[in-house]
Amino acid sequence: MHLIMINFGVFVPQGWKMDLVEIADPVEQYEAMTDVARAADAGPWDSVWVYDHFHTVPEPTVNTTFEAWTVTSTLARDTSRVNIGQMVGCNGYRQPSLYAKIASTVDVASRGRLYAGLGAGWYEHEWKAYGYEWKEVPQRMGEFREAVEIVHKMWTEERPVFTGKHYSIDGPINEPKGVRKPHPSFWLGGGGEKVTLKLVAQYADACNVGGGDPEVIRHKLAVLKDHCDRLDRDYDRIIKSTGLELDLAASSAGTIARIEKIAEAGADYVIVYIPRVAYDHEPMHRFAQEVIPHFA
Repeated sequence: MHLIMINFGVFVPQGWKMDLVEIADPVEQYEAMTDVARAADAGPWDSVWVYDHFHTVPEPTVNTTFEAWTVTSTLARDTSRVNIGQMVGCNGYRQPSLYAKIASTVDVASRGRLYAGLGAGWYEHEWKAYGYEWKEVPQRMGEFREAVEIVHKMWTEERPVFTGKHYSIDGPINEPKGVRKPHPSFWLGGGGEKVTLKLVAQYADACNVGGGDPEVIRHKLAVLKDHCDRLDRDYDRIIKSTGLELDLAASSAGTIARIEKIAEAGADYVIVYIPRVAYDHEPMHRFAQEVIPHFA
């Protein structure tokens, strides 16, 4: 038996994983993406998700990849119930003060349904192609640390001030700050044990770790709990998410068994990527009917 109640999110087909290439027209591609979000909105899913990337994987190709925050804002208006998130926004692509302003606006547009994701970024090719300076891990993590603090200040203080090594703000007015209280739900992606997981304990409402691997999840969450204990943060109030790519050949029973192991490792939220969902909603509906109720 599962040990914990699980909530579920699903990625919409955005193009990043070459998941719209069988649709030629870009308008039809966008509508296929929106159709998946609307199907999730009508079902038991808690959320829909997008990636924050400009170029396809596993390698850059001349194919559609829709921009994450534009998609987030349009899905906010094309749905009425599900939360909408990014797994995760790349800190290097937007000044953190602007990120906070964008997120605040989208939280209002969605009537408080935003899951605002943020991470340090990693896809070197698109950084360079789009003219962003590529930096090595220590600098990217240093910027990420400051960015998380700035975003939190922008959401919680009237005229925040911050002066760091990489960023500074001087009394920006961010109104409205959002709808959800006390601020938009803040999700940090990545399993870095010294920086990212400590930032989760300090500032975040949720983390995303492990890529569906129970042993990695168990270890990373133990590190997170240690940070929480040291900072006097309530570990149980943090959503502990992981990603899972659905095996279309597996039975629902097999998928349930996989998720039970994830739950036993301590995760309470699973964000599912469903291959080919742009063309066929049936696996998504089957998951909603046969898998999600098992963890309700």
